[in-house]
Amino acid sequence: MTPDPNEPARPEAAEPDGVARRRAREADPGGVTTVTVDPVEDVEVAPKAKSPTRNTIEWIAVIAGAIVIAVVIRTFVLQTFWIPSPSMSPTLVENDRVLVNKLSYRFHDVNRGDVIVFERPPTEPPNEVKDLIKRVVGLPGDHVSILDGTVRIDGRELDEPYVHGLDTVYDGSCLQPSVDLTGLDTTEGWEVPDGELFVMGDNRVNSHDGRCFGPIDEDLVVGRAFFIMWPPAHAGGL
Repeated sequence: MTPDPNEPARPEAAEPDGVARRRAREADPGGVTTVTVDPVEDVEVAPKAKSPTRNTIEWIAVIAGAIVIAVVIRTFVLQTFWIPSPSMSPTLVENDRVLVNKLSYRFHDVNRGDVIVFERPPTEPPNEVKDLIKRVVGLPGDHVSILDGTVRIDGRELDEPYVHGLDTVYDGSCLQPSVDLTGLDTTEGWEVPDGELFVMGDNRVNSHDGRCFGPIDEDLVVGRAFFIMWPPAHAGGL
């Protein structure tokens, strides 16, 4: 059938919106091109092995550091001491090991009743045992008396539960010739000099202590014993 030239032209059927947009993108050179990228597979990378030399150097540094720390602590802070005699029994028995705080008396004064470690006094003959351990009984300025089996400070009997009822006696038989304890066996007492301490063992019937070598200079004090660390069955605070 011949179309009528006077009949207006009909528009072509519209394409679906999605198809039109797709064709427009394909025809437009400035359009966005989508690129599909394959996912990258995880790759496990093995750590680089340290060389034997580096390992050795690191271990040497660790060991050296530990040694330095141990030496510093032993020299300035804490130290263990071995009990060589029964003079402090029953508080401390032979072969006990105690922990001593070397910093205690940098922060406070020595107190009566403290158990202290101190260097062997110059009034004592040389011995392989360089340090001694005793209990502080008299402080500077105290008047100490030993009468009727008891210790008195300024005329008042000292409460000493740590001696467990043992009598404290003094006859001067072990006193060193260079030491003067005149008055120790009198009611007036013997006065502890400034800067010095009078010490005795808890085992009053078997202790070589201040009754023999006299007072000790405070500068000889190493530190305060505060803990029994060996044997485990005897471990505990002092």
